[in-house]
Amino acid sequence: MTTPGRSRPETEVIVECGVEPDPRLKLERRTRFGGRRSGSERDPGPVVLKRYVTLFLIAITLGGVAWAATLLVTHPAQSRPQTRFEIPVGTPRAAAESVIDYDRLDARLNRLMQDPAMVALAVGVVENGQIRFVKGYGETVAGSGDPVTPQTVFRWASLSKGVAADLVALLAHEGRLSLNDPVGRRAPSLRLPGGNERLANVGDLLAHQLGLFAHAEDSKLEDGVDPRWLRGNLATLHNICPPGSCHAYQNVAYDAASEVVERATGQPYGAVARERLFAPLGMTTASVGREGLFRARSWAPPHIGLANPRPVEITDAYYRVPAAGGVNGSITDLAIWMLAQMGEAPDVMPPQVLGAVQAPRVATPGENARRRKYHERTPTSAYGLGWRMFDYSGRRVIGHHGGVRGYHSVILFDPRLRTGIVLLWTGSSPKPNGLEYEVMDMAYRLPFRDWMEIDSRSRDAQPERGDRPENEGGTG
Repeated sequence: MTTPGRSRPETEVIVECGVEPDPRLKLERRTRFGGRRSGSERDPGPVVLKRYVTLFLIAITLGGVAWAATLLVTHPAQSRPQTRFEIPVGTPRAAAESVIDYDRLDARLNRLMQDPAMVALAVGVVENGQIRFVKGYGETVAGSGDPVTPQTVFRWASLSKGVAADLVALLAHEGRLSLNDPVGRRAPSLRLPGGNERLANVGDLLAHQLGLFAHAEDSKLEDGVDPRWLRGNLATLHNICPPGSCHAYQNVAYDAASEVVERATGQPYGAVARERLFAPLGMTTASVGREGLFRARSWAPPHIGLANPRPVEITDAYYRVPAAGGVNGSITDLAIWMLAQMGEAPDVMPPQVLGAVQAPRVATPGENARRRKYHERTPTSAYGLGWRMFDYSGRRVIGHHGGVRGYHSVILFDPRLRTGIVLLWTGSSPKPNGLEYEVMDMAYRLPFRDWMEIDSRSRDAQPERGDRPENEGGTG
């Protein structure tokens, strides 16, 4: 007991378990009046406090365990995405069985970049199902000194159409729709002359076989008119053929594919592309929409001009038709995308889906005329679903071109050899178009030809025409 008239001695609190006591509780062992406690005076304070602290620590530990368990149940731990495909870094990865001369390729590309119309270029090569070469050349912005890397993001332009076709075909494979469904039922915003949306099917949409003249309503899209309204206004135009009987390239109408995807999944088109394609393939820079381009750590703005290329504004016209031209990505991601089209990711792109989109549906003589410079190599062409097919000196190859003002894109591959090339560039030079032929010639052991015309003085670039995809025009 405490002696009457004297206050309880203040004592030092010793707390074990490595917990620093509250400074307000740290008192001296001696009494306030300087005397020591007698052995018979047992102050229970320290013992009780230690018990409280111990119980408090146990409660915190148990609470932490319960909280962690809850997180594991409601938010399963997501490991760092594994790299599905090995990407060569620094130098080309040549193998003993390689028939492509990567040193010569690199030298040719360095010479190409001496063309004053070239600004930014990125190239990727897949050989025998492996990415062997990815490299950037030039600057993201003319005169900036900011180098183009394998992760620099460009617009893919009309290569976006292959993404859309693959998504729709994948949903069809899962039984969520049919490629034979009337397109008007799957995309109610689309109205065709004479009510042909009831006759044309989803496959006709993806093959540009709706019966419309080429690039219908593109000019109004570029003027800022809402694409959904434009798709409804297509009914006021005239047919050039019955649906399914001819091929005429579209952008406004083709974007009905994004509506097909959204109605089948209940999700925004870009989210579906990311969830079903980009993320599982490990395409870390790929996105849909203009904001995705702007958010990239490294991206190349569009440039125009032959002698002194200058950057130009990125309008949203073709971003507003994402299935037709809304995808962005680096050359690394485009190489991965090509591998998936070769059948190297069957869990993401099943063989049945690839078979559906890569089967030729309609001959494209207009494309033959556009490629007349390369007629010796690719004399005939056809269109499947979002993809072109070519006869390349007796071999079947698949690819597509893309272009909006200041941006250009190419993909071409042989699915049997699992070999192909992808390239992205800015500027007004058409010379890189010949690169796909130089690489495939090496793959097929054909005689070298200066398809890029690096050794000539040819200047066949055409003046830029607004934002219209200049590389994908006409009725073929």
